[in-house]
Amino acid sequence: MFSLSSVIEDKILKELGGLFKKTRLKAGLTQAELAARIDKDQQSIQRFEKGRINPTIVYLIEVATGLDVDLWELIKELEEMI
Repeated sequence: MFSLSSVIEDKILKELGGLFKKTRLKAGLTQAELAARIDKDQQSIQRFEKGRINPTIVYLIEVATGLDVDLWELIKELEEMI
């Protein structure tokens, strides 16, 4: 069974959240605007962008859809960062 150390997991989650934040800002959206697009609360987006939650694939798809970006392109970019 594969298990990431908590330090590596924290780094990945922070990088992932930061990548989505950068994408959101590039799209000219506030956290509240993105949250409204995907029927989430602003605090959920904030926690995600800070790497404080481990999002499900469904959550990632919802956020990518709300940002009108290709999730797999963001995942590739994340892979290059870590």
